[in-house]
Amino acid sequence: MNELVAGSLPTETERALYQEILAQGGRVMFRDVADGHAAAVLRLMELGLLIHHDADASLTAVNPRAVSERISADLRSAGTRMLVQAEEMPTLLEELTRAYDATPRRVDRSSEVQHVDDFRQIRHRILQIEAECREETLAAQPGGARPAEHLEQSLERTRGFLENGGSSRTIYQPGARLDEATVRYAARVTELGERIRVLSEPFTRLIVFDRRVAVLPAAADNRSAAFIEDPAVVSFLVGVFERDWARAERVQWRSVHQEADGLPVHEQVGRLLAQGLTQRSIAGRMGLSERTVAGHISRLRELYDAETLFQLGWQMRGTEAASGE
Repeated sequence: MNELVAGSLPTETERALYQEILAQGGRVMFRDVADGHAAAVLRLMELGLLIHHDADASLTAVNPRAVSERISADLRSAGTRMLVQAEEMPTLLEELTRAYDATPRRVDRSSEVQHVDDFRQIRHRILQIEAECREETLAAQPGGARPAEHLEQSLERTRGFLENGGSSRTIYQPGARLDEATVRYAARVTELGERIRVLSEPFTRLIVFDRRVAVLPAAADNRSAAFIEDPAVVSFLVGVFERDWARAERVQWRSVHQEADGLPVHEQVGRLLAQGLTQRSIAGRMGLSERTVAGHISRLRELYDAETLFQLGWQMRGTEAASGE
């Protein structure tokens, strides 16, 4: 429809030529205006704003009101045809829809659980289910930075889903706030209506579509996935998500470089260390690598002049006690 409207309007050049002809009384000889403006003249004739007289090869300007009425009638007619086609589309594609529904999925099926072992097939199956999702997505995404190569495509899909009335909630681990691309993505999708919280404890990767299909990793390396459609199991997994969501903290994603409590990352590491957590536990809690946590601990040891990890933890506990925490 937009293309039809745009194609029905004269360009700036064509408007200027039409007004020039009006300034000359509304009637000119074709040869006087065609030189250098042949395309504009032909376009105005096509639109009906100019009439060519074969007898004397002259051009006459036509009242734009008559032209606009004709174009409006054409647009209304085209709009009616498009509405009818829109109503007929499900029927026209019914045969293909039945064929799609009847096509067996190339996965191993056990009851209402499908196991897919190929990464590309997992991606393909998720995109299929995502395309059929209409109401709600729930996602728990552990780890730190999201894959940068997927963020832009994910943004466009999320935009379309939310604009069509869907709702989306996602849980990240704190490490996501340390990656610029991930934070930028989170800020953009939250502006569109998605809600993203951060949970400072371990959780399992999970995606739930319309509370109908849940996707879980079936192997530690995430190269195998289980697609679950059993209503009881899906309901249980939704409950797990809601429990984690209630404990997760809200984040102002525009505050790119700070945690919600305003503490730098190395001080958050220090707090967890003071609570008795090991380096590995801190890495899992914050969604960081052990090497990154080790770097923050090294910085803390320099700041507090601690020779051993035990000394550092003791001094951090003393600092927290002094601050009244």
